[in-house]
Amino acid sequence: MVDKAVVAFSGGLDTTVVVKYLQEEYNLDVVTVTVDVGQNEDYKKIESKARNLNVKNHYNLDCKVEFVKDFVFPSIKANSLYQKKYCLATALTRPLIAKKLAQIAKKENADFIAHGCSGKGNDQVRFDITLQSESDLPIIAPIRDLNLNREKELQFAKKHGIKIEKLAKRFSIDQNLWGRSIEGGMLEDPYNEPEDDLFLWTSTKYFPDEATYLEIEFKEGIPISANNEFREDPVQLIKYINEKAGSHGIGIIDHIEDRIIGIKSREIYENPAATCLIDAHLDIEKMAQTNHEVRFKAMIDDEWTRLVYSGLWDEPLKKNLDMFINSTQRNVTGFVKIKMYKGNLRIVGRKCKNSLYNKNMITYGNDSDFDQRVSSGFIKLWGMQSTEANKLQKNV
Repeated sequence: MVDKAVVAFSGGLDTTVVVKYLQEEYNLDVVTVTVDVGQNEDYKKIESKARNLNVKNHYNLDCKVEFVKDFVFPSIKANSLYQKKYCLATALTRPLIAKKLAQIAKKENADFIAHGCSGKGNDQVRFDITLQSESDLPIIAPIRDLNLNREKELQFAKKHGIKIEKLAKRFSIDQNLWGRSIEGGMLEDPYNEPEDDLFLWTSTKYFPDEATYLEIEFKEGIPISANNEFREDPVQLIKYINEKAGSHGIGIIDHIEDRIIGIKSREIYENPAATCLIDAHLDIEKMAQTNHEVRFKAMIDDEWTRLVYSGLWDEPLKKNLDMFINSTQRNVTGFVKIKMYKGNLRIVGRKCKNSLYNKNMITYGNDSDFDQRVSSGFIKLWGMQSTEANKLQKNV
């Protein structure tokens, strides 16, 4: 009896090559699993591709709602931007996909779980750590284990008559509802400007002639509507913002990123909705939280982001941070108004149910409640140690 492996399958170069390697080099029966996290792919075509590879079974799992509610929304509450740039789009999907792989492996009585990650990337860490938490089955990663490179993969695909899309031949691409990542090829020279045809979600040349406004409504830190629409449909909410913001060229990220394994990489991302929603969430948080909360939470957000980026979704510390972050979101309820115009995004208005902003205190008009006379005493106390230290230093 031939052993069986369950493999994450996108239909792209890496996972297609992995299926054939598992069959030919490892002599395994293969079950493929495609997890729909909003890639906007033709899933019947992906299944047909898997069947043409003579897999024993194929699963397509629609996990878009679960992805948004259980992974994207927590990342918004944590204002997640790795190294102040990357919205964790790929990183957030990996623990979800790994959990689904473990479930299917159990259902299929599989002997192995496999994935198409290389030994140079972050995803191998994210998959392996989650899989090791969810299953006792051995993990096979042919691209990593056999030290394959992209040229060898393309040669192997050509030898076996595997058709690879033109763009996928040039670059390594991953996408889901929250973002799209592109790397490799001419982008490996960090001085090369990305070509316009790389971008599918964001316009780079032609923009609407008039500004577009988005009013994002939040409830306890979670976006629940955009322009008073999609209140019961978080997936369509994000799709709508992606489309509106992308048409104005919002959400292109090009930066040098520190990978988990220690190397630096040049990464290109498209994440229009993430750019809008994280900016808006940060803004309304400042309305509802004290200065001390804002400053301390920024440190917590940074650590939460680092853990998730590093493949530690189920790390106990991350779960502890979740509880803290959730406790800070009780008053983060209200609206943020965003204006987008020809590549520019500005927050132009906000209102919060539990706002600490007090117009009667800040106004310069006659109706101000603030007694300016108390400020001189405060300043004296606030700067007392600094001024005394400066005097002493001058006398040294």
